[in-house]
Amino acid sequence: MGRAEFIGLAAMLMALNALAIDIMLPGLQEIGASLGVDNENHRQYVVSAYLLGFGIAQLFYGPLADRFGRRKPMLFGLGVYILSSIAVIFVPNFAGLLALRFIQGIGSAATRVITVSIVRDIYGGRQMAEVMSLIMMVFMVVPVIAPGTGQIVLFFGDWHLIFGFMAAIAAVVTVWMYIRLPETLRPEDVRPLTVSSVLTGFKIVLTNRVALCYTIASMIIFGALFGFINSAEQVYKGIYDLGAWFAAAFAAVALFMSLSSFLNSKLVGRYGMRKLSHGSLLGFIGINFIWLLMMILGPQPMPFALFIVMFGLSMFQFGLIGSNFNSLAMEPLGHVAGTASSVIGFLGTVGGSLIGAGIGQAFNGTALPMVSGFFIVSIIGLVFVLIGEKGTLFQAHNKPTH
Repeated sequence: MGRAEFIGLAAMLMALNALAIDIMLPGLQEIGASLGVDNENHRQYVVSAYLLGFGIAQLFYGPLADRFGRRKPMLFGLGVYILSSIAVIFVPNFAGLLALRFIQGIGSAATRVITVSIVRDIYGGRQMAEVMSLIMMVFMVVPVIAPGTGQIVLFFGDWHLIFGFMAAIAAVVTVWMYIRLPETLRPEDVRPLTVSSVLTGFKIVLTNRVALCYTIASMIIFGALFGFINSAEQVYKGIYDLGAWFAAAFAAVALFMSLSSFLNSKLVGRYGMRKLSHGSLLGFIGINFIWLLMMILGPQPMPFALFIVMFGLSMFQFGLIGSNFNSLAMEPLGHVAGTASSVIGFLGTVGGSLIGAGIGQAFNGTALPMVSGFFIVSIIGLVFVLIGEKGTLFQAHNKPTH
């Protein structure tokens, strides 16, 4: 498999997660009406249930992938994803939908943990950051097109059809992976699947200051993104009454993130992960602070053109933060890549989804809770980066290990 095909496949595997979240956003209102959900904030649980399953299951896939290799656990997770997507089509009530979304998240977790492990098997340091940036660039195309795709699917049927579409896409990616992706775990890196071995792996991750602090910082920053995803429909359709233009507005912001991921892939080899991500984190703080002041002092709601510009600028910084923080967390942990990816993914997703749920549930008919959440998490993220880097920014303190 060539480098371009590998990046494409890895991006599509990870994109199944984004697809499961973003493609249904235009249909949340219809899902709520169909299944008798009266409180509009409760529709956000469709996203939160998935993210919780996705986050918790990551704890298990890493040790499994370190013991049995990358292929078998990945294929198992993809099977769960496909079957749960199909099962949703026949779900009778909202509680059943949430349960199946939780299971779908469990399946999807394999695509996140094991894909990162595979990348770390093959690349390290700045090379890993460059490849992850290219993967994230392709991955970010999904949030650009998924809501619009969901809107198109709804033209041909009701919201159940969205889950059938998800299952079909996952089936195609599964066949591609099965035929083309070889096993990447080296025999000398196989770890026994015992309680002691798993706990030792977790200890290695949780006692590495740099890895842990970047994981927590990433978790907190991603909480802002999850907060937006939870309340996107209410902001775009409720506040700004965009209707069918919801998908276009969502795509516009995602394009900023995709562009910054592409720039990161071009710049990280020259400037390094720390210079780019630390500078972007400071930019994230500054932009969100200005945005928050505009929200507090300006008219409500903020003019949509200004809102989308500030949001796009904020997410541009986010795109430079995400892949670099993940690579910095993984950099010193190559010898336990599967378990490391599990713990990092678990903390990032479960913690981030809970933070995002809090931001989303604070929705009060304005975008102020969301923007306030963005600014608060950016400050807390900076604190943990400073702890991880012993009070300095832009300077490397650790070297990668395999």
